[in-house]
Amino acid sequence: MPKEILILNMKGEQVGKKKLSESVFGLTPRKDILHFVVVNHLAKKRQGTQSALTRSEVRGGGKKPWRQKGTGRARHGSIRSPQWTHGGIVHAPKPREYGFSINKKVRKLAMKHALSSKFLASKLVLVDEIKMKEFKTKSFLNFMDAIKVNEKALVILSEVKKEVVKSSSNLKKVKTSFVGELNVYDILNCEKLILETAAVDKIEGVYA
Repeated sequence: MPKEILILNMKGEQVGKKKLSESVFGLTPRKDILHFVVVNHLAKKRQGTQSALTRSEVRGGGKKPWRQKGTGRARHGSIRSPQWTHGGIVHAPKPREYGFSINKKVRKLAMKHALSSKFLASKLVLVDEIKMKEFKTKSFLNFMDAIKVNEKALVILSEVKKEVVKSSSNLKKVKTSFVGELNVYDILNCEKLILETAAVDKIEGVYA
């Protein structure tokens, strides 16, 4: 059962505690479900734009190269057949999508297992509120130093905050996202998961 987690402010000071939902942050992670969802996520990111011309799409070749009989050579109807140089490609690759469908229950379960894995590994940091008055990378760095996070981090905001997003955009180790854009791959791909308390409330409202 998840215990209470400390709540920090942007100065790194402890300002309270919060008890997390057992059904969202207290599950024993299942690697098979997480692997299945991550594979699908990466498959959907593939461009799938490769394309080659088939025999019917190659320009030219409308005329029969020589008569059917009497030449001693093999019969041919077009110089754009696959066996000819500059001919079409047999079973040519065409644009396609590599993603596959996943049951909604499985996607929801994978999200809860991903969140639980971060909590159980003590890789979850809870901040009361993340806000900035200006677009400044140094201010965001000071915030990260205050909460003692130097690893690759994913910051989840409860809502769109342009100042925070812009201030962190120059940092290679930091990715900023929102509750509505949260996905299993990003959670597992980070070493530290930083959440606003309001974001936790929204997550538990959806997945609990």
